[in-house]
Amino acid sequence: MKKLVKTPKDTIPRRSSAGIGLFAREDIKKGDFIIEYVGDIMTRKEADDKGGKYLFETSSNRVVDGTARSNKARYINHACKPNCEVSIERGHINVYAIKNIKAEEELNYDYGKEYTDEYCKPCLCLSCVSKKNK
Repeated sequence: MKKLVKTPKDTIPRRSSAGIGLFAREDIKKGDFIIEYVGDIMTRKEADDKGGKYLFETSSNRVVDGTARSNKARYINHACKPNCEVSIERGHINVYAIKNIKAEEELNYDYGKEYTDEYCKPCLCLSCVSKKNK
């Protein structure tokens, strides 16, 4: 069986309104694969014992620890109105564009209510901040 290798888009971490974000260095089309969230694999118990903001659950007992700076996907920030989404495919955490994204645009996805309730109160994503400033 031939293994399908997905080529990540050209991205760069840099300063954003939320600290450091991940930005597209090329135009990305809706539906395109962007990047995989990678890291050490651990059990739910190991993840609970470790704690932290970069733990990504892929099943009831499998967690990816994306803490390492070599995991560029860790720099993708939360947004309530995102331009990306995550798809867990055979244990891989893949990020796809759900809108056309222009070069230099920041990448973001919705982290989900549980995460935002714990780490993002009040929500400071661009869509929420823009709404509050109107």
